[in-house]
Amino acid sequence: MTSPRPAEIEVEDRLERRIRKPVDLLRCTLSCIEIVALALAGLAASATTAAVQADIVGATRQVPASLLQVARPLALIALFILPAALAVQLLARRQFRRLAESVATGVLAAGVTQIVNVLLSREPASRLYDAITMARPGTSQVASYVPALDPALAGLVAYATMVGLVGRPAWRNALWVAVGVYSVVHVGVLHTPLLTLLITVIAGRAIGLAVRYVAGSTSERPGALAIATALRAAELPVRAIRRIRTNGTAESGSRHYAVTTAEGALDIVVFDRDQQAAGLFYRIYRSVRLLGPVSRSAPVSVDRVVERRALLSYAAEDAGVPTPRLRALVRVGPEAAVLAFEHHDGTTLAGRNPGCSDEELKQIWDAVGKLHARRVTHRGLTADRILFTGDGRAMLLDPGDGDVAASDLQIRLDVAQLLAELTLYVGPDRAASLAREQESANELVAVVPLLQPVVLARSTRKALRRHRDLLPTLRTTLLAAVPGVEVAPVRLERIRLRTLLTMVAGAAAVYLLAGELARASLGSTLREANWQWGIVALALSASTYIGATISLTGFVADRLSFFRTLLVQVAGSFITLVTPAAVGGAALNIRYLQRRKIPAAVAAASVGVAQVVAFVLHIVLIVIFAAIAGSSAKEHIQPPRWAWFVLAGLVVLALAVLAVPAGRRALRARVSPTLGQVLPRLLDVAQQPVKLARGIGGALLLSLSYILCLAACVAAFGRSVPIASIAVVYLTGSAIGSILPTPGGLGGVEAALTAGLTAAGLPGAVAVSAVLLFRLLTFWLPVPFGWAAMSYLEREQAL
Repeated sequence: MTSPRPAEIEVEDRLERRIRKPVDLLRCTLSCIEIVALALAGLAASATTAAVQADIVGATRQVPASLLQVARPLALIALFILPAALAVQLLARRQFRRLAESVATGVLAAGVTQIVNVLLSREPASRLYDAITMARPGTSQVASYVPALDPALAGLVAYATMVGLVGRPAWRNALWVAVGVYSVVHVGVLHTPLLTLLITVIAGRAIGLAVRYVAGSTSERPGALAIATALRAAELPVRAIRRIRTNGTAESGSRHYAVTTAEGALDIVVFDRDQQAAGLFYRIYRSVRLLGPVSRSAPVSVDRVVERRALLSYAAEDAGVPTPRLRALVRVGPEAAVLAFEHHDGTTLAGRNPGCSDEELKQIWDAVGKLHARRVTHRGLTADRILFTGDGRAMLLDPGDGDVAASDLQIRLDVAQLLAELTLYVGPDRAASLAREQESANELVAVVPLLQPVVLARSTRKALRRHRDLLPTLRTTLLAAVPGVEVAPVRLERIRLRTLLTMVAGAAAVYLLAGELARASLGSTLREANWQWGIVALALSASTYIGATISLTGFVADRLSFFRTLLVQVAGSFITLVTPAAVGGAALNIRYLQRRKIPAAVAAASVGVAQVVAFVLHIVLIVIFAAIAGSSAKEHIQPPRWAWFVLAGLVVLALAVLAVPAGRRALRARVSPTLGQVLPRLLDVAQQPVKLARGIGGALLLSLSYILCLAACVAAFGRSVPIASIAVVYLTGSAIGSILPTPGGLGGVEAALTAGLTAAGLPGAVAVSAVLLFRLLTFWLPVPFGWAAMSYLEREQAL
């Protein structure tokens, strides 16, 4: 039998001309990690890297000088002949756009590395510069300046990366030979640091990959005609093929086609090799966070993906599950694999309005039960993968995310997903009633603890966030059918999200503290300080948490435990490590009030009132103490120069927002709800004089404690500054810290306090030491206590 010619196939396709390859993003990320690892190695093992550099230089001295002198120009020639030859080849192939993009990427990489060189030569990055150039600390600013990175080498590597040498081994080998010779000559003749060359090559590759991912690469995917031809070779007589869009029922990045054959219709799923790393970062995150049976690890390569999907499809068919039959698995050249399924007309559960009948729900459960009887799971039982056909059957679509030889836990996770999804569409009562009919009481008791959002499909979790009461109601309804049974909680996470954030905050604390202590010697500061004044400052620092506790309890109508509220304020000192000063504490207080059964709107309004009152008191105190301090030259407080630029930028931004109607509407949309919550709550508090006095008194105690603490830190170094000037310095510095989007206002607070104390008459060294002691007592010392308080409150389920 002679098949029709490919030209007789009716084709409707929409191929993308340029695509973004997830593998480029993956490689770019890995390159950035390598750069960070090399920089950290240079910082942590400077002696070792310097010894390696010395050994390499010593070895090159054994080579005749005449040979090295000849090798240097040859290396430069080889380095620059290679990009010229690549350019000629691209021109011969008339790939003008690709050549222009590659040249622009090389120039961009050279420019970026040159900018990095300038930044590394500045004082804040001197330690990193010394590590990369393998110089002794303090000798980096000599006349014989050595650039940390090589712009020419970075530009070449980025250029070659953008051209793309995959599948071109001769060109790739020529590139690495040229780079190797260039590196040996530079290390041996010019004594260029080894880390400089390594980081430069990896940085050039990272920049090239980043540009290639953002700009996209020319698509080499097979089109619809090539796919239809491959299907005909598999004895599927294709007459028409049409590209369709789906709602994401299949693997991320796959293409879908509708095919008409002489025997009926087919649904085609195409897996392209350029999408082989799609979703990898999310899968890595899930694998790290969740236990192995829960995370559903998926293969990365296209071959493994299609093989697994075919295996699961055959397993479902063998189990007698109503699911589209897999008709063919074919490859279309080296770049794609195609799965062809029988097409069935119908409506998915997501498209049913109204929902389904009890008989249809039973059919869904029976189909899933047949899978589980063969120890096969679906692991993607969402509403768009449950199809109701025209003849009234319920079919399960796309079981390719499941497991074969599944464990009891994996099967129960499948049941939990099905229950949660049905609850969204038919309600918790009907879903629970169906589960009680189909499952035994012991099985229900085992499934209930698994009804956790973290194990559900992403679309299900997103929908449940809009209906937060459904999952708790489902659990309660299921347990009501098994009275007297205690359900033990099941932990499915390796690392809880809060634990992960705690780890990140701890790492940030170490890094930020190291940067803080690099500006001044902690040991000398503590030795010079008067310990008696230090104890006073420590007590005043502790009293700030008492003030915050009193303030919050004053603006909340319900009675709060003073001890637990105090612990929440202490825990806030840990949260500020990873959040701006005015954000983390407020969010933590709102969460605490919600756990105390206070409605979310009331909790947000109470915290908002406390912040508004604190802001008003802050402004009033600045005016009062500024008037007391006077305007003498000696007591004039001069903020740092950059603060004026920040203030000017904020003013310009505010004027720009107010000048544009859309900006005014957006500002009104954000401010109006907040005012709508805060003002009524403020009026309620104003009618309770005791509560109002407690709230205002706590806010005053908080500010005055910080002011007196700073004054005690100044006195600890044998100096005396008028308390009004100290107050203006602190209030101004804390205002700057609240504006800056840095954890705890780091950077801005220190600079503003140091400049203010210097302007108030303190010597620079004393001002730096006093500010360091102040920040140590009020910011860094409470951190471990904050971590302990947060851990205790989490165990007590108070957060």
